[in-house]
Amino acid sequence: MILFELTGTENNIVYQKLAIANGNRQYDFLKSIVESSLEIGRPFLSQHVIKALNFQAITCLHTNAGEYRPCPVEVRDYHPPEHYRVGALMDDFVNSVNRNWEASDPVVLASFVLWRLNHIHPFINGNGRTARAACYFVLCLKLSALLPGEKILPELLTENRERYVIALRAVDASLPNLDLSPLHALLSELLNQQVAEAVKAAEEAENAQEESDDQV
Repeated sequence: MILFELTGTENNIVYQKLAIANGNRQYDFLKSIVESSLEIGRPFLSQHVIKALNFQAITCLHTNAGEYRPCPVEVRDYHPPEHYRVGALMDDFVNSVNRNWEASDPVVLASFVLWRLNHIHPFINGNGRTARAACYFVLCLKLSALLPGEKILPELLTENRERYVIALRAVDASLPNLDLSPLHALLSELLNQQVAEAVKAAEEAENAQEESDDQV
């Protein structure tokens, strides 16, 4: 079952319902692989992880879930690389991330992952969802922790989509002298928001517990 082929649109209510369910499963999977990577002490990015994140996002919605696209794709205001180049580009991308793993600042490396995956656009669909999840995966591993927060970075990026797209385009425009600063600034701001909201929620829960204890 491929819902996009059956409905012909992403606006169909059945498609949207499954897309939400897939998003929830992708988050659970993302959390699991972060925790597993930290527990075994092997923090690095792999194409298998990236493909698995895409599979979770678009399975039963589009063809070729978790597989690199076998055909060209169209993106508004951008022409992704030809499909026959995707494999080599992804090899180079993942190798570059892992070569620079130790020396790179966490937010800089996460910014690069977010931009480069969007730029290569390796999948039929779900590239943005995959890039945001992979970015967060790398960030958590670099910081050696699953970061707290009811709303995590991928969701905050989606809520700030217009600013996110503008930042991606600004990085594109900087080529060939890659300048990640527009994305770095946005990620830093949203991460601070995520952590601040988590701290506030923890304090409110603690205060509520103390009030409850006082009433006993």
